[in-house]
Formats: sequence, C-alpha cells, structure tokens
Amino acid sequence: MATSVRPEEQCIFATRLTPYRSLSPRAFKRFIFIFCGVTFGLSLPFFLMGAWPVAGFMGLDVLLLYIAFKASFRSAGAYETVGVTPLELVFEKVSAHGQRRVWRFNPYWVRLEQEVHEEFGTERIALVSRGETVEIGAFLGPEQKAALARDLDKALSTARRGPRFETFS
Repeated sequence: MATSVRPEEQCIFATRLTPYRSLSPRAFKRFIFIFCGVTFGLSLPFFLMGAWPVAGFMGLDVLLLYIAFKASFRSAGAYETVGVTPLELVFEKVSAHGQRRVWRFNPYWVRLEQEVHEEFGTERIALVSRGETVEIGAFLGPEQKAALARDLDKALSTARRGPRFETFS
C-alpha cells in the first residue's frame, strides 16, 4: 500500500547555509600556542634588556588575536535555511546569538534576483516578492552563490508547476 504525501509536505529543495571557517578549533589551539611561544621567544630579550613595555605590548598582541578568533568562531554559529515545497518557500535566518527571523513566500510569486559581476562572479542573491527583498547567502563565495542560485531557480521552476498528485488505480 503506497502512502501519499500531502502537497504542502513535498520537499522540492532544502539546504542549510553556514559561514565557512578555514581554521578548526583544534588548529586554532595549535596556532595560538605556537604564536604565544614565538612571541615569548621574541619578547624575552627585550624584557632582559629592561625594555619590559615591549614584552607587554607583544603580549597584548596575543590577547587581541585570541579575542578576534573567538569572535570569529562565535559568529560561525549563524546559519540560514531555505526550503521549497509546491506551496511555499520558507527562508530562515538565525544569527550567532540565536535570533531567528523567518520569511514565507509563495513560490509562484517570488522572484530570484542575482547581481553578477563580469570579473568576480555572483555577488548577491535575493528573494523578491511584493516589494520585499531578502538577501540570502551573503557570507557565501561567488561560486557557492552561483550554485545556490542555480539550484534554487530549478526548485522554484518545479514548485511553479504545482503539486504532484499520485493516481491510484
């Protein structure tokens, strides 16, 4: 016996977009320990010569670098999800602090807008409907934006054809 899926539950396209981080937490720990060791080795002669403020400022550099990386890792918690069914397109944006914002569009009326630079590739993707514009995947690179636009455009075309109903004989 075949089970039928309701039209609003037919998932045509779904993806979760996350910012890219080139450094893993483990690699970050290694890097910061090596950076501390090199800084200590370079500042020790200044400290022994009596120029201790130089050592203090070099230590401040380590602290600022650590804070910058921690802020970068915290912002990596942000993500966006896009889901397309025959009846709606749902776009959800979640900030690194957990603030959630959801947009719902009718796939028949939503338009996918792209800004493509001749030299740099796809620079911006946005969903436009009823005068409202929502940028998606702002943190992605040009190649990833182009792939997302291609996949989302294909999903919207499929959704515009309407829900598929299975016939039983």
